[in-house]
Amino acid sequence: MIGRYLAPLLAALALSACSTGALPRSAAVPPPAATEARAPVTILISIDGFRPDYLGKGNSPMLDALAAGGVSAAMRPSFPSKTFPNHWTLVTGLRPDHHGIVANKMEDPARPGEVFTMATEDPFWWNAAPPLWVTAEQAGVRSATMFWPGSVVNWGGTRDREWPNDLEGGTRPHDWQAFAQAMPSEQRTRALIDWLRRPADARPRFLALYFDAIDTAGHRFGPAAPETAAVVAEVDGAIATLVEGLRSIDQPANLVIVADHGMAAASADRVVRLDTMLPAADIRIVESGVYAGLFPAPGREAAVEKVLIGRHPHMECWRKAEIPARFHYGTNTRIPPILCLADLGWRVVADAAAQAKATSLGEHGYDPTLPDMAALFIANGPAFRAGATLPGFDNVDVYPLLAKLIGVTPGANDGTATTFDGVLTR
Repeated sequence: MIGRYLAPLLAALALSACSTGALPRSAAVPPPAATEARAPVTILISIDGFRPDYLGKGNSPMLDALAAGGVSAAMRPSFPSKTFPNHWTLVTGLRPDHHGIVANKMEDPARPGEVFTMATEDPFWWNAAPPLWVTAEQAGVRSATMFWPGSVVNWGGTRDREWPNDLEGGTRPHDWQAFAQAMPSEQRTRALIDWLRRPADARPRFLALYFDAIDTAGHRFGPAAPETAAVVAEVDGAIATLVEGLRSIDQPANLVIVADHGMAAASADRVVRLDTMLPAADIRIVESGVYAGLFPAPGREAAVEKVLIGRHPHMECWRKAEIPARFHYGTNTRIPPILCLADLGWRVVADAAAQAKATSLGEHGYDPTLPDMAALFIANGPAFRAGATLPGFDNVDVYPLLAKLIGVTPGANDGTATTFDGVLTR
């Protein structure tokens, strides 16, 4: 199926490569049209769960070409290497410990009885740090987001807890789409092109796009499965559709293509059961899986710590204040008192019932420095030099890069703008 989209473009790439000896950067960045000198737009693309080593295996010719004609790296996610914490890091430049989205599932002592999940849109949970589209809108830079986690939130606003549909204040992207997993990858890219077909005064200058299919396949089948490789090809075809769409409307673009984390092979028999270590009534687990965040039962704190804190077969547990410094994690009030982190490929579950549900063949959330957790980074466009490979860097550095590309002053962040100094053309 993807050949239908890639054949004309790859033929052009091959012809150019033969004449110049290298893949041209213009593969992703078409020249301005004669009738309208369009300024480059910036497009941030997340391919959830895309490991850098998925490239170069024959399934991703478009992404391979963009990497060869631009800048690429194996990027380190923030801890925990989960979807929502890292997507919020990419657009705020803050580590989860600082921006408040510390897990895919969490609690807050200021909201007893409530639980944050990946469907939560109440601004209360998100308001600690403005995402880039809010900074852009406030600076007069029009933005548009397609499915980016958190982009439907009325950031900075308030929501009445008794009347949850009542929102006051706040800022969203000028254009945004709520997540709909059933929407095909190619259709998502076509939506961006439609936004860019608008007249100049109604056209976004910063766009964000999200693909979830590779993460879903990696969980279900494992990172090395042929089914996962087939979905890599599908998403690569959607990226090719985007590139060709930009070419068709003569729209120059700086593409920044990232992943939130990698993926590690897992199995149902690599599980640490907490109920084999202490009575179930002694703890309350907020989130479990690759790691477990838990509260000791009142009066049982010392007993729980005596059993859990320290190194165990296939797992290590820490008091919140003693989580290793390399994780930059442990000060936020939303982090539970004890964190237990599984070894690569293992999971931490409450009991036999939870073990029976732990059937996925791929997982993430582990130590971000592990190679299997590395995340894709590709940048291609008029702002980037061709054929550059960067050493690994922390994903907090993406935010100041994006702010520079769209011409806004970044908010306070944990990243550094100097990471990309040697690969920018301006």
